[in-house]
Amino acid sequence: QVQLVESGGGSVQAGGSLRLSCAVSGSDDSSDCTGWFRQAPGKEREGVAAIGSDGLVRYADSVKGRFTISQDNAKNTQYLQMNNLKPEDTGMYYCAARVGCTYVTLMSLRYDYWGQGTQVTVSS
Repeated sequence: QVQLVESGGGSVQAGGSLRLSCAVSGSDDSSDCTGWFRQAPGKEREGVAAIGSDGLVRYADSVKGRFTISQDNAKNTQYLQMNNLKPEDTGMYYCAARVGCTYVTLMSLRYDYWGQGTQVTVSS
């Protein structure tokens, strides 16, 4: 059973930065993809960034140039560096894993395992 644990959320002012971490355990599939998703109150969950086992990345247009996804395979951990945060970035951020993926996607329905989420709040 794959387990994901997020950390690093918090409250910052607009223009600030946060780095989210996602520790993955229980997976021995080297072809996993990992993604970050967020959900604001009253809104649908949306894909923010995703990374494949080969390092290929994909970003939502709203975060391009501000967010960076990366992974440390030795630690089985993925990161989401968020810079120049805006109030509209506020939401619960979830890490998700897709087993045996062949392409990187931001579609949440394609992901098999999910973490519990970490809250990010950006004030103006």
